[in-house]
Amino acid sequence: MKRILITACGGPSSLSFSRSLRDADPRRTKYHLVGSDCDQFNIHRAECDKTYLCPKANDPAFIPYIKELIKKESIDLIHTQPEIEAYMIGRHREEVLDTGCRIFMPPQEVIELLRDKGRSYHLWKNAGIKVPENIELNSEADLRKAFDRFGEDIWIRETIGAAGKGALSRPSYEMALHQLNEANSWGHAVAAEHLTTETVTWQSIWHKGELIVAQGRKRLYWAFGNRAQSGVTGLTGTGVTYSDVGLDNLAKQCVKAAADKPHGIFSVDFTYDKQGMPNPTEINIGKFFTTHHFITRAGCNMPDIFVQLAFGEYKGSYGVLNPCPEEMYWIRGIDVEPVLLLKSEIDNKVDELKEILSNIS
Repeated sequence: MKRILITACGGPSSLSFSRSLRDADPRRTKYHLVGSDCDQFNIHRAECDKTYLCPKANDPAFIPYIKELIKKESIDLIHTQPEIEAYMIGRHREEVLDTGCRIFMPPQEVIELLRDKGRSYHLWKNAGIKVPENIELNSEADLRKAFDRFGEDIWIRETIGAAGKGALSRPSYEMALHQLNEANSWGHAVAAEHLTTETVTWQSIWHKGELIVAQGRKRLYWAFGNRAQSGVTGLTGTGVTYSDVGLDNLAKQCVKAAADKPHGIFSVDFTYDKQGMPNPTEINIGKFFTTHHFITRAGCNMPDIFVQLAFGEYKGSYGVLNPCPEEMYWIRGIDVEPVLLLKSEIDNKVDELKEILSNIS
């Protein structure tokens, strides 16, 4: 039995991880899941065998606490889903490894490079990869320059953070200035060319420079997008499996530009420009996308593969691209279990509606 520590265990992305391990073949191995979470309420949503309330990742007690928990529960492997916790565990990985616990994540310099959207923008631009033009916002003069360059078609976001942190879609100058002042975002925010609302993601696992498996997924819309000025919430409403050779090649190019020998999880976000070209906007480094249980249910259990690799027990194929059937839909919402459907099941309801409306008319 393998004892796995899952941080932020009550959050949706960590729930995807724990559910995926529960879906793994118990005849091969069994998992004992221990969870930690800094939220006294979210922790009660966890689906682990044992849970512990812990300090926040930026608390000086976080790493000593994690080390103590690893010893207390005889943890074999730790996995972090939140960006800030992946960063902190990676930064202190030697201390964690000294406890005898395994870690399977990219080198820290790669984590720090890719968690910063400003740095990754320059990385890809210098590599000749199509990216939306960015202007760093260090002062009000930069903001004025950005509005002069992009006009009303402007997009603003913070360079570090998840769930659309600090994002504004086509704001007025006054609105943008107010938010940058209120959030004290000068120096870690950018203005960019506004792209379309069409997005696609590419989730992959690498081991010592070799691609193990990757799966594409289109996002049809953001859940609760009408509750955010930018329309971006970081919460996929409905996703659909997607396969495209050109996207596969571009995603691999984006990853290889950041790491000569990629190792761990690299989850690439793309947004399409007005010419229909996917532009990389960030790599979620060292963690899976929130909805990765969708990919598990669709036929590829990446968390289970991840754990096998961490223990040196993986015996599957390498370089597997888009193993899940195309046009499988994952429909999500609040207080409801996600639903996995085929396109035909969605089309049947639409056809039924058309037939009834035709009879009425």
